[in-house]
Amino acid sequence: MTASAHDDGSVHPTKGRRPWHRTKVAAGIVLIVVAVVAIIGALTPWPSAMVIRAVFTQGGDETAAEMDKHVPDTELTEKLDLAYADGGADTTMDVFTPASATGPLPTVVWIHGGAWISGSKENVDPYMRILAAEGYTTIAVNYTIGPEGVYPLAVHQLNDALAYIDAHADELGVDPTQIVLAGDSAGGQLASQMATLITSPDYAEIMDVTPALEAEQVVATVLNCGVYDLAALATLDGIAGWGLKTSMWAYSGTKTWAEDSTGATMSTIDWVTEDFPTTYISGGNGDGLTWLQSIPMAQRLDALGVDVTTLFWPAPHEPQLPHEYQFHLDMPDAQTALQKTIDFLDAHTTR
Repeated sequence: MTASAHDDGSVHPTKGRRPWHRTKVAAGIVLIVVAVVAIIGALTPWPSAMVIRAVFTQGGDETAAEMDKHVPDTELTEKLDLAYADGGADTTMDVFTPASATGPLPTVVWIHGGAWISGSKENVDPYMRILAAEGYTTIAVNYTIGPEGVYPLAVHQLNDALAYIDAHADELGVDPTQIVLAGDSAGGQLASQMATLITSPDYAEIMDVTPALEAEQVVATVLNCGVYDLAALATLDGIAGWGLKTSMWAYSGTKTWAEDSTGATMSTIDWVTEDFPTTYISGGNGDGLTWLQSIPMAQRLDALGVDVTTLFWPAPHEPQLPHEYQFHLDMPDAQTALQKTIDFLDAHTTR
């Protein structure tokens, strides 16, 4: 503490209180900033969505780097950043085909995850290279994430992507009679939505979408760690519930997504029919979405008579397998999931 001297030699500690005054002012400013952020956060999902995106982006980059180590040396033909529409980077795709291919191949079209507000095709490119090395054409597709674009923009973009793939099948090395729709996390939801659009005329009418593909062109779906029941998602609490609800607000453009047409039409568990394609579906035992979403979806498809291949792990399985575990290829259980995916593709396609 500093002090000031009076003419009579006495000491007055007035100046010594000034740092405390500055601290109080700073604390007041912090409180005002927090209050402003809270108010903004109550009016728009943007600030929270950007925080969530930053976390997911870091995780996606790290997971892609982990997968890169497992990409085989098989020579591939790659067509990167191929535009399927005029929406800039949002409407591009990456296409991978074995360089040895002499004709069209069964094709896996993969929709990336990221809670509908993050991620890109580059996150799954290593996985696409791994599957392409097994003798498939694989395509990773971009779409506009929220809050920059709101639902159902991504659905229309993905339909455009499928139309482009169908129209340019020869030059892409695609067998248009053997297309597998696949996705992870939010991409799993979108893959299930595209498959439902293609196989259910009633759903396509409700969505006001003319499907780009015929039902017989889609031979299978691969759904990893996805979301299929938005009403169940809305019941989540804690940090996971906050994150998913914020993401949905950003993606849908409305806070009432759980009670309006957004949540209703995104809940493919309520719209799938017996014509849904044969499906591989998986989730980790340490991922709450497995118990809330993937297992109920598998049960629903099975009840409809759809041919379903599942890979779920017992609740006490160790290590606990997290969300998107199938991409963590350093883990033996992820390698198991990869091999089961390849076996599923082999069983439902011909080359």
